[in-house]
Amino acid sequence: MKNYVKVMKALSDPNRVKILKLLQHSLLCVCELREALQIAQPTVSKHLKVLEEAGLVRFEKDGLWVNYMLDTKSKNPYVASILNTLNDCLEEDEDIQALIRHLPRINRETICKR
Repeated sequence: MKNYVKVMKALSDPNRVKILKLLQHSLLCVCELREALQIAQPTVSKHLKVLEEAGLVRFEKDGLWVNYMLDTKSKNPYVASILNTLNDCLEEDEDIQALIRHLPRINRETICKR
């Protein structure tokens, strides 16, 4: 039950759900997520930590970049089911649609130079 509760708690914040929906479309770094969500970088990092601890996301280093992605091979047995369900959820939500439309205009090189 502990793993299930951890996943459910991770999904209890709207910004964490938005992060997961964005990561369905692309791997992203913290600065790109900050730009998309318009929240502070430390807040994005805290959200990512909660999602990572629940087994929903993972990261890979790529030179200077740390790319976050959905953890489709999570050790948490509930993650695959939740991520599959999330694929079909909220696609019609106006906030989610706006975030996804904005994604192609987010350029990590430009953002991180600010």
